[in-house]
Amino acid sequence: MSNINVIDHPLILHKLTKMRDKNTSTAGFRRLLREISHLLCYEVTRNLELTTDSIETPMTKMSAPVLAGKKLVFASILRAGNGLLEGMLDLVPSARVAHVGLYRDHDTLEAIEYYFKAPDDISNRLVIVVDPMLATANSATAAIEKLKERGANNIKFLCLLAAPEGIEAFTRAQPDIPIYTAAIDSHLNENGYIVPGLGDAGDRMYGTK
Repeated sequence: MSNINVIDHPLILHKLTKMRDKNTSTAGFRRLLREISHLLCYEVTRNLELTTDSIETPMTKMSAPVLAGKKLVFASILRAGNGLLEGMLDLVPSARVAHVGLYRDHDTLEAIEYYFKAPDDISNRLVIVVDPMLATANSATAAIEKLKERGANNIKFLCLLAAPEGIEAFTRAQPDIPIYTAAIDSHLNENGYIVPGLGDAGDRMYGTK
């Protein structure tokens, strides 16, 4: 599918393997997530538009490349999305931030909204929605619908892992939104978790159950 971008850089795959390991500590998982988010951010922002600015180096004046137009918005799907968000802000500290609070009903697997906050000028910015897992795609689809309602019209979705079922559901609901992921796993289990996956990213990041 043309809207799926698998970022299979060796460093990303190595760190992802460490994150999958159930013996990796909470601190180790959190550190690896921050590190891998740097690499994913590098790829998802590869095609940002540039303009030039006049500067003076210690040697001479020059016209040098800088980012054009409005800066980015990173939209975190709470709570696990914050793990990717923090690392991405290391690279783009001037980015605005949106938060979309959703939780998954364990019986219906549907996404329930409990919080939403985004910049007022979101329609003028590229919005990169971040969540470690694209499993059922219910949360990602609901978050993007909320962002579109507020005027977002240039959106990318970034995750660590995606399931084929999630990709299919997401693409059907949001055919205009490109997906960036480090890996596409085998399938979802009966509880809606990605297999082989890495477990619940939020629980592993925060040491909760």
